[in-house]
Amino acid sequence: MTANTMTAALPNPLPALTRNRRTVGVALILSIVLTAYLSSTYGWRQGALFLVGLAAGMILYHAAFGFTAAWREVVITGKGAGLRAQMVMLAVTVIIFTPLIAQGELWGVSLRGSLAPLNMAVIFGAFIFGIGMQLGGGCASGTLFTAGGGNMRMVITLAAFIAGSVLGTWHWDLWQDVPGFAPIALSQSFGVIGAIAISLLLFATVWIASVAYEKHRQGTFIHDRQTEEPYSWLRGPWPLLAGALALAAVNVATLVLAGRPWGVTSAFALWGGKIANAIGIEVTNWAYWQRPGASAPLTESILTDVTSVMNIGIVLGALLAAGLARKFAPSFKLPARSIIAAVVGGILLGYGARIAFGCNIGAYFGGISSTSLHGWLWFVAAFAGSAIGTRIRPVFGLQ
Repeated sequence: MTANTMTAALPNPLPALTRNRRTVGVALILSIVLTAYLSSTYGWRQGALFLVGLAAGMILYHAAFGFTAAWREVVITGKGAGLRAQMVMLAVTVIIFTPLIAQGELWGVSLRGSLAPLNMAVIFGAFIFGIGMQLGGGCASGTLFTAGGGNMRMVITLAAFIAGSVLGTWHWDLWQDVPGFAPIALSQSFGVIGAIAISLLLFATVWIASVAYEKHRQGTFIHDRQTEEPYSWLRGPWPLLAGALALAAVNVATLVLAGRPWGVTSAFALWGGKIANAIGIEVTNWAYWQRPGASAPLTESILTDVTSVMNIGIVLGALLAAGLARKFAPSFKLPARSIIAAVVGGILLGYGARIAFGCNIGAYFGGISSTSLHGWLWFVAAFAGSAIGTRIRPVFGLQ
């Protein structure tokens, strides 16, 4: 084969390179414009929270820090590097969160944790959320950053996630009197030092159990995931530890700026509620929206909503990261069974998150970091659902 023939046989990298450069340009322009608009119209905190969301999107994409794949890996192979990275993330966050929340205020901002009851709504909601994670292909944050990165299947999951959130708000009042217990925060029962110590003991228990299980399944264990690509700070992938520490920083920044931990899915309920209102469904009559102050965002711009602003930032951050990594290449060729799984999974995700007081970010990450026991209950129930969802995936042609 001649040199000319070899050159002709190679794919032309120019279209992909041009597409990714344009992606970076669009993401940067939109980010700059939104930051300026939010800061000038709604105050510097709203602009800063958008930037925190933007950073979260880049971190999630470059670190490939997903909850769904990490839990699936434990079930399929026994490898727990991703789960152990989550324990590091939680440990760092709880050490910082606990004294801040106990203080109650920082720089004029009132601080509160994510607390919720320990009841059947949490158990059932988290359980079906776990199934939905595996069928939909991502958790709450995972759906946003993969959709932003150009995964068209996850755009479908996101749409179904929003629809499921609307169903969850419709049925919200049906889940308020289920059996359970009032919220329990370790910090309120054992003080700051006691709560941190107990939390660290629980993280260590999960860590040790994960290592033992991986050794049982694999004969050894690895500290980080194995990848064929070399680590790159600009293009990814990042080490799991870097992703864990960076996401801990995102949650701390959210607490300091917004006065409460990072959340994702309440915005999906809001977006779905606005769409429902627009097509003539009067959602303001539903109990979920009749809570004090709950209905006001339905009549305001979504840019006044902290969670919505951060979610938009996550999508744009992932778009920017995908362009920088030269991996933005959306494909519209999706198998029918995969689309069905995305729809079913998305509805389960949305419904489960609404009735379980949050998702993997708001309930699991935020709840445990706030020393709320509902976060641990959510984790156990969601992991069980994820294990079942992993076994169901082949029915839909998913790996």
